[in-house]
Amino acid sequence: MELPKFILGDNTDFPDAIFVIHTDFPRFIINLENDEVEWLEDFDKEDQKELETEAENMIQQATDFYDREVARYDE
Repeated sequence: MELPKFILGDNTDFPDAIFVIHTDFPRFIINLENDEVEWLEDFDKEDQKELETEAENMIQQATDFYDREVARYDE
């Protein structure tokens, strides 16, 4: 199955949370309510350095995706 790069998530147990799921490597879920990130990958020391440099960019992409999706609902 081919998945989109980002998916919006919602859960009534977390009524204020807005989740964006990143399905490509490295997979993660970000809660846009508080910018908390849950990584769905195990990283070794070598991966950790690359992750630190790319994390900010990937989180910005997730936020941009959310903004785009919300704008489309408003249309």
